[in-house]
Amino acid sequence: MKSTLNKTNDVNGTIVIELEKADYQEKVDKSLNQYRQRANIPGFRQGKVPKSLIQKLYGKAILVDEINKVVSDEMGNFIRDNKLKVLGEPLPADNLDEEIDLENDEVLKFSFDVALTPEFDLTLDKSVELTSYKIQLEPELFERQMDTYKQNYGTYVSVEEEAKDTDLIKGILVEMEGDKEKEDGQVIENAILMPSYVKDEETRNSFIGAKVGYSVIINPRKAYDNNEAEIASLLQTTKENVADVNSDFRFDINEVTRYKEAEMNQELFDKVLGEGVVTTEEEFRSKVETELVKQFKPDVDHLFIHEVRDLIVKMMEEVTFPDELLKRWLLAADEKRTADEIEKDFPKILEDLKFHVARQKIVEENEIKVEFSDIEALATEVARAQFAQYGMTNLPADVLQNYTKSLLEKEETVRNLFDRATENKIIDWLKENVTVIEKEITSKDFNELMSGHMHQHDEHAEEPTQESEPQHEAPADTTPEQPLDTNQPPSDEVADTEEGTESVEKPAKKRKTSTKK
Repeated sequence: MKSTLNKTNDVNGTIVIELEKADYQEKVDKSLNQYRQRANIPGFRQGKVPKSLIQKLYGKAILVDEINKVVSDEMGNFIRDNKLKVLGEPLPADNLDEEIDLENDEVLKFSFDVALTPEFDLTLDKSVELTSYKIQLEPELFERQMDTYKQNYGTYVSVEEEAKDTDLIKGILVEMEGDKEKEDGQVIENAILMPSYVKDEETRNSFIGAKVGYSVIINPRKAYDNNEAEIASLLQTTKENVADVNSDFRFDINEVTRYKEAEMNQELFDKVLGEGVVTTEEEFRSKVETELVKQFKPDVDHLFIHEVRDLIVKMMEEVTFPDELLKRWLLAADEKRTADEIEKDFPKILEDLKFHVARQKIVEENEIKVEFSDIEALATEVARAQFAQYGMTNLPADVLQNYTKSLLEKEETVRNLFDRATENKIIDWLKENVTVIEKEITSKDFNELMSGHMHQHDEHAEEPTQESEPQHEAPADTTPEQPLDTNQPPSDEVADTEEGTESVEKPAKKRKTSTKK
């Protein structure tokens, strides 16, 4: 077996693999024997089919399959052993004069065009200035979070006062027949309702102002406007059992409870931050502010890395890439896309690719490494941040650990965490080696800036595309998170949101062998 690289120029080349019969015949014979053992052909016992018949029926297909495997393995080994930086995947050369004759050629020659990563200089030193934002929380935002904590950690307490529409009223429900209790009628011992949920105004007003010891007549069907789910909830049964219920009930009030916000004291401090973390309101407010600012970090990093990306793309304007071969690869990699679509999207794809190879250059030249411990730490940070968005900052260790474990069980999530950990280390390296201009900005102004940034990229975003990238490398996406977003429950996914494109490493396709019939 012999493999060579013939370079057309610095970024285009052809890998030629030459096979002799000895390179693949043993594998072909082994596969034929395996087929023979498994073949189920009428007239022959399993395992006793003549080899000549197996050769006639399956020989050509087995030969092609085994040669493809040998060629594919050799291609991977050649690229790895020669440390070639290949963009995308090798493609069968399209300028062959004649097809390969597997049965008669003494030497089988396979040619593949390869796109090579260009060599280029990247100057990132103190002469380069980049902006990093320092968030100053708006007082309204901070006080709103304080109110949320007091609401979340409040409790219901019994009151002797007149009931309000948001109080919980507890008591006994007794089914009536006229002015008397109905014989064998329903009795619900632990009935509970909140006046504000009662749809009928007259019924609702009859509970507002009531006290312990009062009795109120209620017709559930009227009170809840024939909503059988709510009627069933009040009567503590199923919807099927209330289909014919239209009686009045007497509600004997035993207890009125009112929600009371938590007080700003040690009990609240311990529930929010952990026991003994802070001991005064001043410390509590300072610690909460620090934690809230942390929630902006993914977005701050997102804007920082985008500024880096724009700078690098500009630095690489004159760097030559194998454009035509990359377009061929994109067309082969996605059968749903047309040549015209790829031509239209290619400038944006090329920008993404330039930033990707620049990232790899920074990682390799500065020996930036991501260990699994880095991924675990980031997963824990992501989990903690997701819960923190809902004011859940003092999670039990086992809950946080189990949630983190669930993140690490998904391959796609781990890949995204790996990329984020890599990007975090690149950001750290950049901040040490370039000049960072720290710019203070209020949380309100920053959110407007971020919203405008995302809107701008949404407007210019093309349909999600496959980004060309070197083989066997992790994808490059960031995962900005919106701070203080309480519209969605914590997700166990780490999303990709890099400018509307996904960078996905495709599995290597089998290389087809063209043969004479």
